[in-house]
Amino acid sequence: MSAFNPMIMGVLKTFSSVIALRNFLAQQRAENCIGFVPTMGALHEGHLSLVDRALESCELVVVSIFVNPAQFNDPADLETYPRDIVHDLELLSRFESVVVFHPTVEEVYPEDLQWVDLDPGSLGTVMEGSFRPGHFAGVMRVVKRLFDIVEPHQVFFGEKDFQQLAIIRFMCNELGLNVEIIACPTNREASGLARSSRNRRLSEREQEKATIIYRTLKAMRENVHGKTPEELIALAENMFVSSGLELEYIEIVDPHTLQPLTDWIPGSHACLAAHCGDVRLIDNIQIVPLFA
Repeated sequence: MSAFNPMIMGVLKTFSSVIALRNFLAQQRAENCIGFVPTMGALHEGHLSLVDRALESCELVVVSIFVNPAQFNDPADLETYPRDIVHDLELLSRFESVVVFHPTVEEVYPEDLQWVDLDPGSLGTVMEGSFRPGHFAGVMRVVKRLFDIVEPHQVFFGEKDFQQLAIIRFMCNELGLNVEIIACPTNREASGLARSSRNRRLSEREQEKATIIYRTLKAMRENVHGKTPEELIALAENMFVSSGLELEYIEIVDPHTLQPLTDWIPGSHACLAAHCGDVRLIDNIQIVPLFA
């Protein structure tokens, strides 16, 4: 494999055209492992940690910045989703061997685009699927489209979006896509709050209040012995009573099927969604090790 450096006179190489990006990647594919980090922009250290991880195993990394309208079931949420392309490019300019794909909606979804809609079954009806109808159909649509454009060897996702990761793996298996999905640990603030683009919309006071999410998940992990999943969920719900956050759901699920558990199994996962003011936040944690 050859070293690759898209930094020309200190300027980060960016593409907005599908054809231009594909032509560029066609010249690189034979000699470089191509990694891919799909994002919706408003980048933070969590995204940058994914790029760091991608650069450990790939000579060339594509970072996409695209706010996907197809995965928003709430038009107001789409409207208020943070966007800051100038700052995003400044953050990414620290990296060598990275190129940016920043397309328009028309580039990603041309009128003649054809796709196969997949039904993820029970993977898509629990948790996020219950509260955000149509969300995962939109996620699969954009991820499949981006995979077709970039044709990466490896793709890097954060484990914060635990259900999304399961849905994408399902899609890859169902369609026989030749791409390696690599899950990376959730990147957190010093307070434990999972880094998210939505955190930009939180006031300093709200960010402090939102730390109850990770504190609750940690308490669940610390109290798993001697309690049933139902009892542990009750403990978590009690922690939220005076938190100032509105708990939307908290579930303990099978890490593969995402179905709620009544007994412990290796890898048992706690997943949580809550509203802090107008901002919806999600997080998760493994509370039973996969291997004893």
